[in-house]
Amino acid sequence: MTRPARPLPRRRHVPREQADHPFDLAVFEGGVAEGPVVVLVHGWPDTHRMWDGVAELLAPDFRVVAYDTRGQGASATDAPDSAFTVDALADDLFAVLDAVARGEQVHLVGHDWGSVQAWEAVCRPEAEERIASFTSISGPHLDHVAHWVRRTVVRPSPRAVAALLGQAVSSSYLPFLVSPLAPPLLGMLDSDAASGLRYYRGNLRRRTPRSAPPRTSVPVLQLALTRDVAIRHASLAASDPWADRLERRELPHGHWVARTHPHVVAAEVADFVRRHDRRASAC
Repeated sequence: MTRPARPLPRRRHVPREQADHPFDLAVFEGGVAEGPVVVLVHGWPDTHRMWDGVAELLAPDFRVVAYDTRGQGASATDAPDSAFTVDALADDLFAVLDAVARGEQVHLVGHDWGSVQAWEAVCRPEAEERIASFTSISGPHLDHVAHWVRRTVVRPSPRAVAALLGQAVSSSYLPFLVSPLAPPLLGMLDSDAASGLRYYRGNLRRRTPRSAPPRTSVPVLQLALTRDVAIRHASLAASDPWADRLERRELPHGHWVARTHPHVVAAEVADFVRRHDRRASAC
């Protein structure tokens, strides 16, 4: 049986010098060579292949790029937990942009931890010149959420406390993922799942949230999935005070919408990209 062609057939490697653990990021490209550049960033416990359906639908109109994030898929590394902070992951993202964007602005799309690290990137001072738009799926900014939690504890209201408790219930799996039990158990099922636990340990165990969260002027589209059991609306809304241009679209789908309904994600991304691409607006 002939295997179907991959939507991102071209592969390159982006070297990363990470202390005593240098490694390469595996980057995959496809689509229209001269189209607007759309960069897809996957989450845990995935690889770039989770975007296959979305990439195939975007490929006729855009240059599409996806990569295996640090420690996942073909971007393997034995670096310790401390190398998996969102700062390091955002550095990786900008290294990919340096390699593929040829000085152009790009449009980011992130899911789960891919969205978390993309949020970190778009809140950097240089982001507005490098990133034309950001579509966020099921991954909030960690500091925005931390600020919302602190504010709710200091100035509680019935509605805010209920929202906080709801997110706490949805996040009740996190203690297991940062525990010593998770690596051997998940490792028996999926090596990428075990490897990606360093994202949780590197950011949820030791990281100290900023007292003043960073903000962004990059246009942001949040796809709010009403059937997502992991991320509640309040965690997404935590970014509202810190984003100059943020839109939110509610969709009646679950966490893995990019796999289950790629046509929905592709349509939302394509519309948002066209509205914020400089070349499109100049026509």
